[in-house]
Amino acid sequence: MGLLRESGYLPLSHMKIASYYNNNDVRVEEIPVPKIGKGEILLKTKATGICGSDLMEWYRTGNVPRVLGHEVAGEIMEVGEGITNFKVGDRIAASHHVPCYQCHYCQLGHHTLCDTLRKTNFDPGGFSEWIRIPEINCLHGIYKLPEHVSFEEGTLIEPLACVFRGQKRVDTRKGQTVLVIGCGPAGLLHIALAKIRGVKRIIACDLVDFRLEAARQFGADEVLKSTEDLAERLKQVNEDRLADVVIVCAGNKQATIQSMVCAGRGASILFFALQSPDQILPLSLNEVFWQKGITLTSSYAASPEDHHEALELIQSKKINLQKMISHRLGFLEIAKGFQMAAKGDASIKIIIDPAR
Repeated sequence: MGLLRESGYLPLSHMKIASYYNNNDVRVEEIPVPKIGKGEILLKTKATGICGSDLMEWYRTGNVPRVLGHEVAGEIMEVGEGITNFKVGDRIAASHHVPCYQCHYCQLGHHTLCDTLRKTNFDPGGFSEWIRIPEINCLHGIYKLPEHVSFEEGTLIEPLACVFRGQKRVDTRKGQTVLVIGCGPAGLLHIALAKIRGVKRIIACDLVDFRLEAARQFGADEVLKSTEDLAERLKQVNEDRLADVVIVCAGNKQATIQSMVCAGRGASILFFALQSPDQILPLSLNEVFWQKGITLTSSYAASPEDHHEALELIQSKKINLQKMISHRLGFLEIAKGFQMAAKGDASIKIIIDPAR
C-alpha cells in the first residue's frame, strides 16, 4: 500500500527526523519511512511537544543519537491488517508507553511499573514526520481526538495524564493547601488540575518571574520566589501553617530540601520530577514519619485510563491548555526549540509542527 498525503496519492520513501545528541546538538536528518505490519498504524505527525524529560542529558548518556518525542498527535495515513477500530484519516493522540495488563504489577494496579510499559515506544520517535505505531500501542495507547480538540491540545494529553495520576497518589482535595515547586509545564498542569479538584489554596514557587506569572494565570493563589525562606513565607500566606501537599516539579537538590521543610503535619510530598541518580534525600526518620506523619511518594508516567481521563478534561474544556503553548516551531527549528526549552526562562510549552 502506498502512503496518502494531503496533495493526493504519492509514493514516499524517506522522511525527516531529529537526531538528539544533547540539548545543544539536535540534527535534522533523513531516514526511510518505516514499514508497518499486522496490527500497526502509520501516523503522519501533526504536532509534538518538547517535554522536560527530553532535556535530561544525564538520562541519555550512552544512548545517543536517538529520536526523542513522546507527546504526539497526528493523522492516520495507513493501517495494517487487523486494525478495525481506526481508519485512514482519523485524528489521534498516541502513547509511547503502554502496559501489558497481564503481569503481577498490572494486576495490582501499578501499570507504570510494568516491564512492558518501560520497553514500549514509537518507531522511530515523535520528532519525525512519520511514526510507526506498534501493535501493542495500537491496542492500548491510541485516543481519537474530537473535532473540537486540536492536534496541539492532543500533544498535552500525555503530560496531563501523568499529572492526573500523580495527584491521585496524593489525593488532592478540598480543604488542602497545595505547594507546587517548579512552574514549568508540569508544574502549571499540576496547578490547573489542583484548581479543578477544588483545593483550598494553591501556592507556586519558582526562580523565574516569567513562570511565576504563568502560575498565576493557571490558578495559583500566591507565588513565591525560590530564593525566599519558603517555610516562613508559606506560613505568612497560609494561616501560619505549612502545606498539606507538596508537589516537586523541579529535579534539583534545592527543591528536594525545600519540599521537606515546607510539608506540614500529615502532609504528602509527591516527587514528580525525575531526579538524577546521584541525588540523595536528606531525611530525619523521626521528624518526618513519627513527629510530622509525612507521606513520601512518587509518580512515573500514566496508564491508558489516565490518558482517557486527561482527554475528557481537555475535550470538556474543564482545562484550557492552549494558553500553555508559548511557541510553535517548524521542524527545521527544532534545535532552537530544545535550546529554548533547556534555558526555560522565556518559554512554557514548545510545540514542533513538521508542516511549518
